[in-house]
Amino acid sequence: MNRLRLVIAVWGAALAAMALPAAQGGGPSSPQAVGQSPAGAQTAPEGRQNGGRNSGTAGDGPIGGTVMPAKADERGWGWQVKAMMSASPRPLYNRAKERLLQDKQITSYTISSFDPELYCEVGKHFDYIWFEMQHSTMSYDEVRRMLMACPRVGAAPMIRMPDAFESSIQKATDLGALGIIVPTVDDALEARDAARFSRYPPFGRRSAGGGGYRELWNAPDLNYRATINDNMLVTVMIETLEGVAMANEIAATHGVDVIILGNNDLSSFSGWSQNDPRYQDAIIKVHDAALKYGKYYGNAGAQYLSGYTVSADTRMLQNGPACDGWTPAGRGGRGRGTSPDEEPVIGLSARGAPPTAPTAPVRSASSCWK
Repeated sequence: MNRLRLVIAVWGAALAAMALPAAQGGGPSSPQAVGQSPAGAQTAPEGRQNGGRNSGTAGDGPIGGTVMPAKADERGWGWQVKAMMSASPRPLYNRAKERLLQDKQITSYTISSFDPELYCEVGKHFDYIWFEMQHSTMSYDEVRRMLMACPRVGAAPMIRMPDAFESSIQKATDLGALGIIVPTVDDALEARDAARFSRYPPFGRRSAGGGGYRELWNAPDLNYRATINDNMLVTVMIETLEGVAMANEIAATHGVDVIILGNNDLSSFSGWSQNDPRYQDAIIKVHDAALKYGKYYGNAGAQYLSGYTVSADTRMLQNGPACDGWTPAGRGGRGRGTSPDEEPVIGLSARGAPPTAPTAPVRSASSCWK
């Protein structure tokens, strides 16, 4: 508890230090704070719309905090993830990870209950399927049965885990998931468990066993055991101020591929609207940590597709438009599942914060995987 209080105190002091100069009418003295980003070009992923002006309100530029996000150098986003790749055949059979490696953006459809017909349809149109097992009563076997209903439908099957326990990750990987999403990661220890239990030795600690993966991915011309470490996409979610404070340690963890903000919960746990400059400073800190350590950055809220200073660098989202422009009947093309509690939301109200976020642009069919 003493360590946790110290982390919170240090992070609070850091935010106060950033906010004080802004309140006095002057920005911080660092180059990034006055709009002078580090050297190197930054290329937005395909289909992205982005502005670059420091702003905490809508209507006069992108929504941001008191500092600007760091910009990529010549190595670009995900340089460490790319460096970890072995000689697995390309393109990867995990099409979501393949798109990330090609510096493109990925969006998903969320499935929270057993519905093979729905899975087989939406799997044709999205980069990955977000199977929701943190906030649902869906079982691992129900996920397995959906995957087996239409093997290799297209979208990469990923599971948002209830935790990072070895027993849970073993079930998710054995049934054939090509990615795991671990929520509420507060420190590097939990990030390490997510990375090591999802991959085989010598890289990780995944135990050898049977499961649906054999029928799904062991094609005659494909060696699952030799290629799954490259195809596995490990995503950790930062959703608390404790996690924000430990962002560099989490991003530095070997084997983590993507750092994604749980926007709804971070807003709830911090008490700040997502358009509050303090909130934006928090997500920019996570953004910069992911960039520094060669990982990919994302936001769970699809509103981050446009209108925010981090929009151009938001490589992974929960939900969002389909990769081929397909629109689910009655869902407005946003890839939302059946639960009313899914991302995205703006969060708690705050003085001066706009009540809604910019609308996400629709992706073009030309940006879809083949």
